[in-house]
Amino acid sequence: MRRRDFIKVIVGSATAWPLVARAQQGEHMRRIGVLMNIGADDPEAPALVGAFSQGLGELGWIIGRNVRIDYRWYQGNAEAARAYAAELLALTPDIILVSGTQGAIAVKQLTRTVPIVFARVADPVGSGIVDSIARPGGNITGFMVYDFSFSGKLLDLLKEIAPHLTRVAVFRDDTSAAGIANFGVIQAMATSAGLQVTPSTFATATKSPAPWKLSPIAPMAVRL
Repeated sequence: MRRRDFIKVIVGSATAWPLVARAQQGEHMRRIGVLMNIGADDPEAPALVGAFSQGLGELGWIIGRNVRIDYRWYQGNAEAARAYAAELLALTPDIILVSGTQGAIAVKQLTRTVPIVFARVADPVGSGIVDSIARPGGNITGFMVYDFSFSGKLLDLLKEIAPHLTRVAVFRDDTSAAGIANFGVIQAMATSAGLQVTPSTFATATKSPAPWKLSPIAPMAVRL
């Protein structure tokens, strides 16, 4: 997800906050915990924080007057995500916004009551974060990075580029739920399109700078 799209997500998540409807009923201080999967010194951080603050302000939530935001930055480290999730929950927030799969899992494991909104999660169902896309269940909801059906549409694009295409290699991460789910969608669409799909893991792909040029079974390739 591009930075611009993520900004839209975190600002949009504010509109789902059930407390927003009470923003004009008084100046009682509310508290939001935010767990980010980048570092506080990341070049993107100021823009994300600023956009979120601005979005809240447009909805009537003014930092320091009726809302306080506590940030933690785990930089893709699962252990740090768990530690910071515990820190945020100890502050008794009204809601938690979390980006990244590791962060969402960490927060969900620690609370069944505090509302959670997640972003930048590739496969919330496969990761066990929600029960289903239509009915997340429990105290958590959020936004997927993209719909897996788009992965299957890559095959349509390849067929437009090379109408006589019959075999495709797919580079994927077979250690992640998202990689497995993506490949499953591509396999299903490949069958109906009359294409033969062969998976190649990232580990295999890194053995050669251009492994698709060396494989006799893969004249075209897709990377997940």
